[in-house]
Amino acid sequence: MLDRFYLIVDSAQWLERLLPLGVKTVQLRVKDKSHAELTHEIIRSRTLCAQHGATLIVNDYWQIALDEGCDFVHLGQEDMDGADFKALKAGGVRVGLSTHTPEELDRALTFQPDYIALGPIYPTVLKQMPFPPQGLERIGQWKRAIGDIPLVAIGGLTPDRAKLVLDAGADSACVVTDILLNVDPEARTREWVEAVRA
Repeated sequence: MLDRFYLIVDSAQWLERLLPLGVKTVQLRVKDKSHAELTHEIIRSRTLCAQHGATLIVNDYWQIALDEGCDFVHLGQEDMDGADFKALKAGGVRVGLSTHTPEELDRALTFQPDYIALGPIYPTVLKQMPFPPQGLERIGQWKRAIGDIPLVAIGGLTPDRAKLVLDAGADSACVVTDILLNVDPEARTREWVEAVRA
């Protein structure tokens, strides 16, 4: 279902560049777009992922994902309040949920998610986080708590750190800025693919 390498991008344009390099699990996280623009990005991303045999996960916009026949969404804690989990399940849409604290994990598990994300594992430049870095030990705690549910580790990861989080119990290592802000995103993507599948 989820690849060990989980990439987050903010446009379909990234997928055109990086999917040919072996990316098999990708989340589309688009912000500040109109409904029409969002729908276009999601449809284009869905098409590209289908062409490359990759899994597309739509961040936040669960209703568009449901309407457009996407099969996976990711929701943060605040997004869970407004999401129609019954409609998603009825539509065959799988759901991944973000967690940062034991209380959030307990809440997320009540929705029977298809994966749990934990972060930030290391300090991250992506956004200001109200939570301190979780560290590798927390990964093992989360994995013991969730059992067979896949665990995605995110936050401050590099190819070397990805190996550490996978060894600590994560099923997938998730990356955003280490690739998207790299001077050579394609070369860095190849490093990631090689590192997590070695």
